[in-house]
Amino acid sequence: MSTSEPIRELSELVDRKSLRKSVAAGAIGVLVHWFDWAVYAYLAGTIASVFFPEESATAGLLAAFAVFAVSFLVRPIGAIIFGRLGDRLGRKQTLSIVILAMALSTLVLGILPGYSVIGIAAPILLIITRIVQGLAAGGEFGSAAAFLGEFSPAKRRGFGVSWLEFGSLLGFLLASFVVFLLNLAFDPQQIADWAWRIPFLITVPLGFIGLYIRRKIEDTPEFQQLQELETVSHAPVTEVFRRNLKEFIQTCGMEIFMNVTFYVVLVYLLTYQEVTVGIDAGSAALLSTLASALGLIIVPLAGILSDRVGRKPVLLTAAIALTVLSVPLFMLMNDPAPWATFASTLGLALILAIVLGTHAVTVVELFPTRTRQTGLSIAYALTAALFAGTAPYLLTWLIDATGDQLVPGYFLVGVGLVGVATVLSLPETRGISLLKAQDLETATVTIPDLRTAPGTPAATTPSTLAEGDRS
Repeated sequence: MSTSEPIRELSELVDRKSLRKSVAAGAIGVLVHWFDWAVYAYLAGTIASVFFPEESATAGLLAAFAVFAVSFLVRPIGAIIFGRLGDRLGRKQTLSIVILAMALSTLVLGILPGYSVIGIAAPILLIITRIVQGLAAGGEFGSAAAFLGEFSPAKRRGFGVSWLEFGSLLGFLLASFVVFLLNLAFDPQQIADWAWRIPFLITVPLGFIGLYIRRKIEDTPEFQQLQELETVSHAPVTEVFRRNLKEFIQTCGMEIFMNVTFYVVLVYLLTYQEVTVGIDAGSAALLSTLASALGLIIVPLAGILSDRVGRKPVLLTAAIALTVLSVPLFMLMNDPAPWATFASTLGLALILAIVLGTHAVTVVELFPTRTRQTGLSIAYALTAALFAGTAPYLLTWLIDATGDQLVPGYFLVGVGLVGVATVLSLPETRGISLLKAQDLETATVTIPDLRTAPGTPAATTPSTLAEGDRS
């Protein structure tokens, strides 16, 4: 390779058709994952009756939720496996493997005989399918976020990556709609006998469509560049903790901020409004649906705004709003006026949507390309397993122990403060190059960096790159 050959600015030259295909490829796996996740949660009672002995309905339900929790616990393992594969073999490969694993395990779940047919083998096989789904879920966020970030033009990267969370909200919304139709079309006995399988089975063709799309795309410009320069990391997990520990900790802070808010607003709030506030189940479900629908509108707009004014102003606004408004919004939610719960729910959903539209692109821009997928995957999965997945149980226990209905508001104040501290520690990354000094320090070429942020030197040599990366 010539010593004067520049790095190609491929993401800026991708045609609109290819860009749309890449957005679809990145978002569809997230949609499939969250659709499956939400359907399992909504049908947990039915699944308990099918796969666990009927001596105790409560024990069966707890067992179903325990299986649900297993998929959270194995996510960090999946993050390590698929993050490492993505940084060594490419984003395209892991995107394909992850969605194939999701589709096949969901197919098995949809056709799996119940306890009355095959006995103890039924819950054992159910656990195995959830473990596979959890492993795949551990690799999905990092793969899709790195892929969308590296394929999106720098000036529109916030908008491009925001479609990741658009996919998650759409999956959530579709799941609630399908379960609603299921209950409308069949009686409880029919659902328990066989109709509960329908939502899982309709996920399978969607998963294989996603696999087809992902197999037809090229790998990202940045990863192809690493391959050409022969600077692909051979030990990305080790490299994350040795060289990108600061970025990893910042990403953990950002994902605690996002993940916990997500689970409180879109998962726990449904139970809180029914049990604590006293709203009927139908109204609570409608409010959750409206919150997801609002998110579908706000998430891309937040991504666009971050492209115009920067990541930090948008995220800091959301973090301060969560800190200042959480307690007042929960106080309003407990007001008996009919409009109060509606207004407070949408207020929390608005704050969440702003975070969802901006968090992924921010953490994508923190890491070098060599370790991006590994760092994102592990931080996301670890915070989801330790903090987000446990939040509903912790809040339920705290309200029971204290008798204070505003506990979720106080809890979100703490989450907001984590968000404020994390955002203040971050550099502004809008428009920054995704190829960093760490990516290029072993290359034998002189590289003009065409996408560096204003004020950064336009060209560097391998020796100065290495020195800059150590500073």
